[in-house]
Amino acid sequence: MRVYPSSRIRNVVLLGHAGTGKTTLSETMLFESGSKQRRGSIDACSTSSDYHEIEHEKGKSVFSTLLNLDWRGNKINLIDTPGTSDYIGEVVGALRVADTAVFTLNAEYGIEVGTELHWKYTQKYNIPSLLIVNKPDSSHSKFQQTVDMARERFGRGVVVVQYPYSEGEDFHAIIDVLKMTMYEFPEDGGKPDKLPIPDSHQAQAELLHNELIESVAENDETLLDLYFEQGMLTESQMREGLQQALLHRDLFPLFCCCARRNMGTGRVMGFLGNVAPNPLEANPPQSPEGREIPLKPEGNPLMFIFKNSSESHVGDMLYFKVYGGAAEPGLDLLNHSTENTVRLSSLYLLNGDERTEVNKINTGDIGAAVKLKNTNINDLLYTKGDAVDIDPIHFPRPIIRTAIKLKQDGEEDKLGTALHQLQREDPSLEVEHSKELKQVIIHGQGEEHLAVIKHALEHRFHLDFEFTEPRIPYRETITRAVRSHYKHKKQSGGAGQFAKISLLMEPLRDSMPEHHELKVREEEEIDLEWGGKLVFRNCIVGGVIDNRFMPAILKGIMEKMKNGPLSDCRVRDIRVSVYDGAMHSVDSNDAAFRTAALMAFRDGFLKAAPKLLEPIYTIEVSVPADYMGDVMGDISTRRGQILGMDSEGSIQKIQAQVPLEELDHYATRLKSITQGSAGFMREFSHYAQAPRDVQKRVMEQTQQQPEMG
Repeated sequence: MRVYPSSRIRNVVLLGHAGTGKTTLSETMLFESGSKQRRGSIDACSTSSDYHEIEHEKGKSVFSTLLNLDWRGNKINLIDTPGTSDYIGEVVGALRVADTAVFTLNAEYGIEVGTELHWKYTQKYNIPSLLIVNKPDSSHSKFQQTVDMARERFGRGVVVVQYPYSEGEDFHAIIDVLKMTMYEFPEDGGKPDKLPIPDSHQAQAELLHNELIESVAENDETLLDLYFEQGMLTESQMREGLQQALLHRDLFPLFCCCARRNMGTGRVMGFLGNVAPNPLEANPPQSPEGREIPLKPEGNPLMFIFKNSSESHVGDMLYFKVYGGAAEPGLDLLNHSTENTVRLSSLYLLNGDERTEVNKINTGDIGAAVKLKNTNINDLLYTKGDAVDIDPIHFPRPIIRTAIKLKQDGEEDKLGTALHQLQREDPSLEVEHSKELKQVIIHGQGEEHLAVIKHALEHRFHLDFEFTEPRIPYRETITRAVRSHYKHKKQSGGAGQFAKISLLMEPLRDSMPEHHELKVREEEEIDLEWGGKLVFRNCIVGGVIDNRFMPAILKGIMEKMKNGPLSDCRVRDIRVSVYDGAMHSVDSNDAAFRTAALMAFRDGFLKAAPKLLEPIYTIEVSVPADYMGDVMGDISTRRGQILGMDSEGSIQKIQAQVPLEELDHYATRLKSITQGSAGFMREFSHYAQAPRDVQKRVMEQTQQQPEMG
C-alpha cells in the first residue's frame, strides 16, 4: 500500500443538510477514481459510506465514515457525515481533523438548516470551504436562486466557478468559468467532452469569469497589481490566488455537479488536488489557550484520537490523525490523559467497513488502530518527553432527554456498562444516573439520536427495557418568614433522647432584614450542590444549646432539604437562624438534635407559604421564515416567553425561554410543524415559580407515590 507524503494528502469533510447527496457524491468519487469498480446506491444499501444496519434501515447516514481514494497522485481522505442535526456529534468530530470542507447544496432547496449548522462549525474551526450545487437535473432545480441564497447567508466571498448549461431533465453539461470550458457529459456520466462555450452563454460566462478574477485579485495585493497591469491573470496565478483566498476563508468557490449521474465529480476532485490545502498548509491545530501547534513531519510521533467505532469481533476501532512524525506498528507512546504507555499494534486505512493494513501513516494522514488500551476520543498519543496539549473536540450539549426503565431486575450493571461504552463512542450522548430523580436519564441530540441509542442497547447489548418519561428536577423554597419550634423527647428504657429547638426560617434574598433581638454568633453560607444557597446562622445565647450540637442541627436541616416537605424535591434559597432551644445533661445527643432540626424545618417550611420552582431553559430556534408564525405560536402554547428574533440570511432565529417540562417532546414537534427544516439549541437558564396547577399536580403525584423509584 502506497505511503503518501504530507504534501500529497487532502483531508476533506463532506457537509450539508440531509438529502443533499453527500453519500452519493462520495460513492461517485470512489468510483470515478477507480477505488470501486461499481457504484453502490443508497436504495440498494450498497454504498461504502452507509454500511451499518441502522443506516440501511433509515436509508441515510447516521455515522461519519472515513473513505480514501487516489486522484492523480494525491490521496484524498473523505469523511462523509450525516446531515440530520440529531447526529451532529459525528460531524463535529470529523471537522476537527479536516483541512477542507465541501458543502453539498440541493439545487431545489438551496441553503437549509443543516447546512447553516455545519457552516457555523467551519467558521469556528476556520476551515477552508467550497460549495457544490448538487441535483441540477431535478425538475425543480433553481441554481441561481441557490447561489443567491448562499451569497446572502455566507457573504460575497461565494464565487461561481461552474454553472449548469441547462437545468432539469435537459441537464447534461457544465460551464466552467475558471477554465472557460464547457464539459458535456455522456448520458450515463463519466468522462466529459471539453467543448467551447456556446455563443448563447459566452456573455454570461465572461461576466462570471471576470467576477472570479476580480474576487481573487481583491484578496491579494500582488495579484491585484498584476491584474491592473495586464487586465487578466494566468491560470497558475489564479490557482495560487484561489488557494490563499480559500485557505483564509476569503473566498468560497462554488461548483456544480450531478452526483447521481456522475457528472462533474472529476473536476471537483481535480480542484481539491490542485487548490485545496495539504495538512502542512492548512490551519494547524491549537492548544486550549489558542496557540498554534505546527505539524512536524520530521518530528516524533504525535497522534490525536477523534473517533471511536466499536465492532463486536474487533473491539474499539480508534480513528486518529497524525500531527507529527509517523505512526508505525510497534511504537510505544504515552497517552496524555492516563499517562499510561500505549503500544501501537495494527494500523489501517479505511474505506467504510473495508480495512487495509499498513505499516506507516505519515504526518497529516488519517487512519485507524485497534487494541489501544484505555484510549478514548480527544486523547493524544506522543513520545515520552514530548508532552503537548491540543484543544479537545467540544461536543454540543444535548437538547432532548428520556429515562430508561429495565424490564428485568438485576441488569443494572449490564445497562451501566452498555451506556458507558456508547458514551465512549459518542460523547454527544450524556448519561445521568440521577439519585435525585431515581432514574437513569440519557440526554441526546434529538429523537433520532435516541432511537439509534435504543437500537444499540437492544441489538448490541441485548437489553430488555423501555423509554419512559423523565422526571422534572423541581425545586422548593418559601416565600415568607416563620418561626418554628420542635421538642424531641424519647424515653424507652436506658438512655433517652431529648432536644428542643427554635428556628427562624426566611426566604433568602439579596438584601435581608436584620433582627435586632437575635445575636448572630456564627454564620455559614453554603452553596448547595443542586443550585441555590442555604445560610445557616447560630444565634444561641446563654448556652441553652451547646455549640457541639450545631453540626447535628445543620445535618438535620440539610437532610430535609434533599427531600423537600412539599414534593420530595430539593430545597434552595433559605436562611435558617437557630435562636433558642433546650438540652438535657444526659439525654441530649447528636441524633436527638438532628431529628429535632429536621422536624422543626419540615413544620416551619409548610407554614412559610412554600412554592414549587421549575427549571427554565433558554432556547434558540433556527427556522425558515415561512414557518416563523407556526413556531412562535407553538412556543406560546408551551408557556414560553419570546425574548427576541434575529435573522441570518434566509434563516430566522427565535430566542425564547421555556419550562423544561414543555421541552421533552419539543424536538419532534418542531420537526413536524416545519417539515424537518428547523433546529434548536437549549441551555439551562434559571428556576422560576411554577404555576399553581403545576404545583398542585406535582404535590398530588407525590402523595400518591411518596417513595419515588
